[in-house]
Amino acid sequence: MLAAMPPTPTTPPEPGEAPIRDRGDACPGALRLHAAADGLLARLRLPAGRLTSRQVMVLADAAEEMGDGSLSVTSRGNAELRGLRDGCGAGLAALLADAGLLPSPTHERVRNIVASPAAGLDGLGHADVQLWARALDAALCAEPRAAALSGRFLFALDDGRGDVAGLGGDVTLVAAPDGAVLLTAGTETFRLAAPGPGTATAAGAPAGTATGTTAVRAALACALAFLDAAEAAGTGAWRPRELPAGQHPDWAAALARAAITAEPVPSSPPPAPPPPAPGPLGDRALHVLAPLGRLTAGRLRALAEGADEVRLTPWRGVVVVGPSADRLPALAAHGLVTDPADARTGVTACTGTPGCAKSLADVRADAARAPGGPLPVHYSGCERRCGHPHGTRIEVTALDPDTYLLDGAPVPRTALAEAVAAARTKPMES
Repeated sequence: MLAAMPPTPTTPPEPGEAPIRDRGDACPGALRLHAAADGLLARLRLPAGRLTSRQVMVLADAAEEMGDGSLSVTSRGNAELRGLRDGCGAGLAALLADAGLLPSPTHERVRNIVASPAAGLDGLGHADVQLWARALDAALCAEPRAAALSGRFLFALDDGRGDVAGLGGDVTLVAAPDGAVLLTAGTETFRLAAPGPGTATAAGAPAGTATGTTAVRAALACALAFLDAAEAAGTGAWRPRELPAGQHPDWAAALARAAITAEPVPSSPPPAPPPPAPGPLGDRALHVLAPLGRLTAGRLRALAEGADEVRLTPWRGVVVVGPSADRLPALAAHGLVTDPADARTGVTACTGTPGCAKSLADVRADAARAPGGPLPVHYSGCERRCGHPHGTRIEVTALDPDTYLLDGAPVPRTALAEAVAAARTKPMES
């Protein structure tokens, strides 16, 4: 177990060339901790963001007993524990394993799967991709070669509503209304035919199982094809977009070898939709937002109360499965965002100072005072813009402790709130 990760140097590419990764991916995990300015950091991969109520309670206890008392939700619906004390690695790993959060120590950093958080809950969508996510997670953990994937390689499973298809997945599956699946790998898209009426499924299997099985096999085949291409290229690429020109996988051949019928179809990058508003989802689920992506131990316990499960979302929110809308006031009393009109809706920020040594300002303090508006806004402590959401947004980047860059122009910190208010309500240029 590593207490801290070394930096990952990269040979700067020439303009238009793919990067050369001189070392393996040092992305933090649950077993490979990162040394931050505020202590050690553990990142937990949660396929489809799913947690049982018991697991939520375990994480609340871990945050209080080992960390800074809170859990951070990432832009992939994963979770981070921050402020962890030195020497806690073995105890944390045992706690997570006992809670079922470490099904494969060798694969724990590659379980990057986002899925439509409301799938199967509100009557929208064409398939319950939450079930696909569980099957894909199991398939990844069962494939030894998959452990070589980068901790940044992302699978996106969209039930057809278009909520996660635009989140920059390396392999994206989208359920179609006719039972087929659209698969995008890199920049190519294929239509996976719906299983025929005679296709066998296991007794008692949920509807769409045959389609989901095909989709999972296809996603895994494409991930392994990427690993082959990355090894051949020899540049240490972490994601398909980093492969040199002319050395991308033959996705069609990989699917054919996996005995999957796939028809190439025209494709274009889907837009990233705006974050879904907080509020009820169907009759027995709720969507709330974590202010600036942080869930205190108290908030975690409030979310777990009476819940069948919770699903962390890529919009730093939580879908609570089980409670009805009458739970919203209680969750609001714990400081969670339950009203779309809340000024905190759509406001995100990186860690900033004092938690991050690279940050130039306490961006979370300024983000907490952000005025409301229809456009999302992200506050960054430096030009890396860590944790920024996908899609249209206002970027606020610290230049020094007292100056920010907004819309390409420096803004004094004393005038920041007024400038952000104007930017969040200004029509964006197309």
